[in-house]
Amino acid sequence: DPSEFRMGTEHEKTPFTLEGYRPVPYEGARGIGALLEGMKLLLGWEPIMEKGNIIGLYDVTGGGAISLEPGGQFELSGAPVENVHQTQSELMAHLAQVREIAAPLGIGFLGLGMTPSWSRADIPVMPKGRYKIMTNYMPKVGQYGLDMMYRTCTVQTNLDFSSEADMVKKLRVLLALQPVATALFANSPFTEGKPNGFLSFRSEIWRDTDNARAGMMPWAFEDGMGFERYVDYALDVPMYFVKRGEDYIDVSGSSFRAFFDGRNNNLPGERPTLSDWANHLSTIFPEVRLKRYLEMRGSDGGPWGRLAALPAFWVGLLYDDVSLDAAWDMVKHWSAHERQALRDDVPRFGFKARIKDRYLFEIAKECLVLAHAGLRGGRSTSSAATKRAFGAARPHYRFRPHAPRKCSRSSTAPGRLRGTGLRGVRLLDQQANDRDLSRFIAHTGLRRSNDRLKKPERRQ
Repeated sequence: DPSEFRMGTEHEKTPFTLEGYRPVPYEGARGIGALLEGMKLLLGWEPIMEKGNIIGLYDVTGGGAISLEPGGQFELSGAPVENVHQTQSELMAHLAQVREIAAPLGIGFLGLGMTPSWSRADIPVMPKGRYKIMTNYMPKVGQYGLDMMYRTCTVQTNLDFSSEADMVKKLRVLLALQPVATALFANSPFTEGKPNGFLSFRSEIWRDTDNARAGMMPWAFEDGMGFERYVDYALDVPMYFVKRGEDYIDVSGSSFRAFFDGRNNNLPGERPTLSDWANHLSTIFPEVRLKRYLEMRGSDGGPWGRLAALPAFWVGLLYDDVSLDAAWDMVKHWSAHERQALRDDVPRFGFKARIKDRYLFEIAKECLVLAHAGLRGGRSTSSAATKRAFGAARPHYRFRPHAPRKCSRSSTAPGRLRGTGLRGVRLLDQQANDRDLSRFIAHTGLRRSNDRLKKPERRQ
């Protein structure tokens, strides 16, 4: 039922020492481990432990989780919420809570898509067994896998679908338009203190990380696409590991299909559990990932005030039937080659990338108009979802961190996104005019411009 659609937002941020602006190690009284311990006491969330080390936290009420990426990037996996205001409040509350613990430890956080100054060798390794296996495997399958693991940050939006057909339509629109989000949120132009020649080097990194598990999934546009086709794809994606107890067993390079048939050389005769399947699905990294919801993965991490712009953009496009239909009409005639060429060009050229003799800048403006209209809602069978998802005017936000609470063990929203029972208010009045659209465009970082765009050189 579209009226039950929810949204979730995940974001990563890079910790650094306030004195000297250096990477933060895990160990020590002023390290990442101490930060997580402080967050546990503040929030009352349950710790996630691995061999005596705290590596994350989760809220048993389904309110989200905090986890560590390989280089210490601090990730909030937000709760499933009803509207963008709740997402914004959640983000601001989390950042206030993190600052409360981090500041006395001399730790700050950077909102960029990639660390701008440190070398890969500078960055500490978090004590997670899966990352050791991935670190050994990545150089075998791509040039930039270790950079992806240790130096990049993203912001992601998770959205619902109502049926298999609805999933397929949304997945195709999301894959085709992921370069628009990449250009809107491009925020990784520096590597080791110098311009790297890209607007989003993070996006470029994903082009040569591990193409067996990343990319644009061109087969998703073929006849017969559905849940079963995605499962077939996932079965043949090479595995990283199998977890037994607290131990991670290296099975890198072998397929889950062989494991399913009892033919894994490291675990002869053994067959997978549902937990093994869930772990494997978490190691597949296409531009849009299918779980029990859709996860958009094409955007750089960025300034705190713009994080909620990403879910606002995708909600407006996907949760209103008229906007979704218009978005599909925009992209349905693009060929697999054209979609891939656009994806290949956007890290360097951003809005100056082209598809079918149109600049991405033009397409992005059209997408923003559709997203704005979708957020206003009232035109389709999904209007209740879009109205709630963005919803009456209020001049500014007010935020108050959640009160600490004591919780017990749970998982973080493994199933369909569900609401928390909170009620939000709408940002745009029903009488919204062009000034509202201008604010929305400004919030996403896209400015109206009459500047002439130079035609980019096509990548050979």
